[in-house]
Amino acid sequence: MLDTLLFILIVLPFLAGLGCYVLRAEGVRSLIVVATGGILAAASVMLYFQTPFTYPVEASVQATLFGVSLDEIIMVADFLLLAVILYFGVRHKNAIIVALAILQGALGAYLEFGLIEHAPKAYPTFVIDTLALVMVLIISIVGSLICVFAIPYMKEHEHHLHLPASKQPRFFLVLVAFLGAMNGLVMANDLAYFYFFFEVTTLCSFLLIGHDETEIATKNAVRALWMNSLGGAALMIGIVWIYSELGTLEIAKVISQQHTSAAMLVALGLLCFAGFTKAAQMPFQSWLLGAMVAPTPVSALLHSSTMVKAGVYLVVRFAPAYADTNLGLAVALCGAFTFLGTAALAVGQSNGKKILAYSTISNLGLIVACAGIGTPTAITAAILIIIFHAVSKGLLFLCVGTIEHGIGSRDIEDMRGVYGKMPVTALITMAGVVTMILPPFGMLLGKWMAIESSAGSLFVIVMLALGSAITVLYWARWAGGLMSVEGGEKFKTESQAALTRAPLMILCFGAVVLSFLAPWIYSDMVVPLIKLSPYAVAAGGLQSGAGSFAVIPLFIVGLIGFGVAINALRKARSSHAFDAPYMAGIQSPAVAGAYTGPMNKPVVVTTGNYYLSAVFGEEKLTPYGNFAAIALLVLMFALGGLF
Repeated sequence: MLDTLLFILIVLPFLAGLGCYVLRAEGVRSLIVVATGGILAAASVMLYFQTPFTYPVEASVQATLFGVSLDEIIMVADFLLLAVILYFGVRHKNAIIVALAILQGALGAYLEFGLIEHAPKAYPTFVIDTLALVMVLIISIVGSLICVFAIPYMKEHEHHLHLPASKQPRFFLVLVAFLGAMNGLVMANDLAYFYFFFEVTTLCSFLLIGHDETEIATKNAVRALWMNSLGGAALMIGIVWIYSELGTLEIAKVISQQHTSAAMLVALGLLCFAGFTKAAQMPFQSWLLGAMVAPTPVSALLHSSTMVKAGVYLVVRFAPAYADTNLGLAVALCGAFTFLGTAALAVGQSNGKKILAYSTISNLGLIVACAGIGTPTAITAAILIIIFHAVSKGLLFLCVGTIEHGIGSRDIEDMRGVYGKMPVTALITMAGVVTMILPPFGMLLGKWMAIESSAGSLFVIVMLALGSAITVLYWARWAGGLMSVEGGEKFKTESQAALTRAPLMILCFGAVVLSFLAPWIYSDMVVPLIKLSPYAVAAGGLQSGAGSFAVIPLFIVGLIGFGVAINALRKARSSHAFDAPYMAGIQSPAVAGAYTGPMNKPVVVTTGNYYLSAVFGEEKLTPYGNFAAIALLVLMFALGGLF
């Protein structure tokens, strides 16, 4: 049973991706994607009833695939993967990618043939605890829904581009295989396996970002590749360093105790650095912002359930090893600064996908800060934010892509009044926004716990509090524009493909229901992890927080408020629209909705949001923010004992 589940979750997506590439009939490809998504979702749910477990069950038994040692397969695949990355570096004439690929290959060869004693493995290859289970559920359910959404989306996307030949076979090969790589990464208990899957996600993201093969897409894909290759190099150096110190690649052993030696803290700092690059933490945020040129399903997958979650998973997974150390404090400062800095950058944006991108990076920074704090409350907050952010952010990205196809723009100013044109999509988008910022939904619950857990650090708690306040600003501004419509306007439900509407409805339903189930998620999935070693050892045991949300009563209040809003909306539909706003009696008689301006000419009245670009503009904040983030990274290694 365990063998079958692991095969489905890790290997099946790669095989299904190959099927999408080889079997090029559109109907067959759609069937493969939908069937694979359903099977992955079902397997992840079945995994819930098997967790915790290890594979192989006997640590002395060598894991195999089709009778071949998995260790040998991974070793060969590692070098092939680096050769592919090296090829793309040469092809795009990027010396950084070439140098980093060669460095990783040399270190990998030294590790495999110079350090490791290839004796029968004395520890399991895969370990599935509740943290890994949470990630598998997110990847397999949210990720699968995004893949299903991509079926009609990519057809329309290519129609707009007027491509002479479809690129969908290659697109779905990479998109679906991405899910298998992520599942392998989060369940790996061997650093060599972890590194392999880590680099597979790097290559997949490069291929997906550059899918359209435009000049800007290629430029941003290459940037993503070199930045993530930098993280891969840091990860490989950290792995070699850890093996030199501990003589093992077993993740469970690395995190089974706190490490206070300078050598181990530097090695763990390198792992955290790798997580920062993958999670697009400042100053590496530009690669994820550049990924916005990719088709919307790619953005949704990278931001919600795969790529960036690999980064924060790495930082959270190894949190017990550096808990209550100066390195942990530095990690918390880096995360909190990214949370605040990118939230401020989001205020100055009107591009919907950029707002979502900055919001994603900001929330990932919050998760990193929680991992650095390392207390039970902080780790609990990190896990809850991972869960609720994945669902709500995946939903919002799909909504923006749907609206963009509907109105031809992703600018939130152009989305003003979209409820009158696409009422169902607008309401679903509103639900996504509300679940991000209001009680009793899970994101606010997680942020509350994060701020509470940071009470021991003045700088961290101030940055988290300010970042949370700024977050409400840009979400509320966007939501208000979506629902602004003219009085008396007649609304007609928009028509959508079933494979477009279904993922939106399921994710919307999931965002609400998961928040309702937050108390049970906490007690059944988070508490067991926190109580058990290593998290209990590193964080000092489970402690109760100073406060909590009464989730069920708040949901009742929320339902009453929703009913009142629907009733107000019903009345607004039957109201009459004003001819024009009152403008001190100087309305233009010639042009409706205009006033008499300079030279007695009519000036049409327009409304819009303040973006405060003089304060929150990218060109204003990014240079200073990146400089401060680099300084914090230097501080992280300094506190870890490098200097």
